[in-house]
Amino acid sequence: MKADLETRARVLEAAERLFAERGFKRVTVREICRAARANVAAVNYHFGDKLGLYREVLRGAVAAMCETNEEARKAGRGRAPDEELRRFIGVFLHRVLNPGRGTIHQIITREMNDPTPALDTLVEQGVRPRVEYLSGVIARIIGGDPAEKRVLRCVASVQSQVVAYFPNPISKRLGFGFEPTPAQIEEAAEHIATFSIAGVRAVGRRAV
Repeated sequence: MKADLETRARVLEAAERLFAERGFKRVTVREICRAARANVAAVNYHFGDKLGLYREVLRGAVAAMCETNEEARKAGRGRAPDEELRRFIGVFLHRVLNPGRGTIHQIITREMNDPTPALDTLVEQGVRPRVEYLSGVIARIIGGDPAEKRVLRCVASVQSQVVAYFPNPISKRLGFGFEPTPAQIEEAAEHIATFSIAGVRAVGRRAV
């Protein structure tokens, strides 16, 4: 029924916002239903329980990660590995700094810092494919194996640079924050790519 679908959507929206703000453990079903203007039984009816609702919210975050992964792959397809990495960074930064995606990154960060039984879904469906893709690109730049420690360390370095630009009060106070306009995002992406490619190549020149 239309009313059921509307209630379900409101509950999901309220849950996403509250889980992003406070995390899974600090939000109650009653608070979610109050924010969604829904009967307290709506969570059980539509999702089974609070964890089922959280899994559905996290599934949306994972879907967004998969979309980013696929868009980045398409942008770099058929390119030299240097350019493939550059394009991945550009797509990734533009998507993660999109103002409409703030709650997604908050939820992912909270899940990493305070894991729930849903962590495996996030890792296996969202994070691991991204790491495997980047490992393959970087291995081709270095001329090594994607499973090598030096390749994985390069992957971590690239990812860390992107994370440094996520909006947060610490980065803002330290001068790393900026207005996420398309031009500024492009400038930051270009810097990260140039720095990363040079660093990856330097690692590749060192003896294994």
